[in-house]
Amino acid sequence: MASSAAIHVAVIGAGIVGAAAAHFLAAAGARVTLLDASGPAAGATGASDGAVSVASKRPGPMMDLARHARAFYVRCERDGLFRGLFHRRSTFLVARTAVEAELVARHGADLAAAGERVVEVDRATLLARIPGLGASVCAALEIPDDGHALGYEITQRLLGRSRIAIRRNAPAAEIVMRAGRAAGVAIGDELVAADAVLVAAGIGSAPLLGLGEILIPRKGQMAVTDRASPSGPAIDGHLMAASYLAAKRGIAREDGHIGLVIDPLMTGQFLIGGSREDHRSDHATDARTIAAILREALDLYPPLAHRRVLRSFAGVRTASRDGLPIVGAHPRREGIVIATGFEGDGICLGPFMGACAARLLLGEAPAVDLKALSPQRFLRVEAHA
Repeated sequence: MASSAAIHVAVIGAGIVGAAAAHFLAAAGARVTLLDASGPAAGATGASDGAVSVASKRPGPMMDLARHARAFYVRCERDGLFRGLFHRRSTFLVARTAVEAELVARHGADLAAAGERVVEVDRATLLARIPGLGASVCAALEIPDDGHALGYEITQRLLGRSRIAIRRNAPAAEIVMRAGRAAGVAIGDELVAADAVLVAAGIGSAPLLGLGEILIPRKGQMAVTDRASPSGPAIDGHLMAASYLAAKRGIAREDGHIGLVIDPLMTGQFLIGGSREDHRSDHATDARTIAAILREALDLYPPLAHRRVLRSFAGVRTASRDGLPIVGAHPRREGIVIATGFEGDGICLGPFMGACAARLLLGEAPAVDLKALSPQRFLRVEAHA
């Protein structure tokens, strides 16, 4: 591969992953052209909560990667890149039934086994921390080392600190190959020539890579309230119901399309979500789903009854068939790196995964072993099907 000072990389997708990769490529001396069908953070990055959370991850590679990714946020905040944007904040895993309490306890044990600090919180202590909590809450764990950052703010900071050519309203039609290697990206009749290509376009990655059977759109509906606090978060942590953990761990529930989180924003508002609607790529909200989310939220935290819902919105996350992101070199097309399929974990993992993708494009080893995320795994599955 060409040296970083000479290489030109086309990055397809200006969400948090693509923006991070573009930033770290440019910092290494590469020339970068960032292409997006709309504009920075216009997709899932701009329609998500801000949980930089290890607590929410299923055991195994995702939990381990999230610990690295959260530490990366801490370093970037300390070094100034994310200063004022990343904030330490506890996650509270809460249960409202005996069955949910068992699930929370099991998940807490998995977190502790991964090296995470886990604190059991009795109801009296929890009420002192979060007054007004619902009477149904019977068990809770605190994960004190989690954090919060808004994806669109991180994306804006990454691009604002970089010398990157950004092409808005530039949907990639095709990755052009010459002599078996990526030569650029076609935008209509125009060729954006490049030495290498990163595909970080969420569900838009599927037609570019032929992953239509592997990448799955998953819509999530959410609501935002007015301010409960004039400045700073209104409550002392991020509330994550056991229903969210069940969804992440693949446990079927009667209300399986709702995984409840109540996210206290730095503005004093609440972000409440959300639904998990597979194979839905529209951005419409519906009263029935929003009402179901709000009913769950009111049961968990009744003081929300005093808040007004200012707006509801939907985002489309991109999940992979096996629930793991796809990050690595294309197994059959030289000069292409893939970073997609992050579903609801893109805000947490995005900056770190973007930095890892940048290293791959520069011919360097990433900071962690990414074998579990390799695109090659789907070729192996299909070969044995």
